[in-house]
Amino acid sequence: MLYTLSHPFNRCDVSALLHLIMKDDVLLLLQDGVIAGLSGSVYIELLLNMPISLYALQDDLEARGLIGYCSNKITIIGYSDFVTLTEKHGSQIAC
Repeated sequence: MLYTLSHPFNRCDVSALLHLIMKDDVLLLLQDGVIAGLSGSVYIELLLNMPISLYALQDDLEARGLIGYCSNKITIIGYSDFVTLTEKHGSQIAC
């Protein structure tokens, strides 16, 4: 399943999100959700300890001046890769 997080973790129900995500799911950070992927953030360790694939949208990192601050364990992708993820994962949840 593909999850998209477009809000900062402090504006969503993190515990519910973490309980929904299962092994081999994908979480894409976009819009203000990219803040959760910053190295040293409170939430990055939670995400990195999950058995999921993590992605962040490059344009949203750049728009916020955060491109060099994203954890190197998160794959940074463009819009065409985002489309590929949505095609690959028929089930999607936006948070």
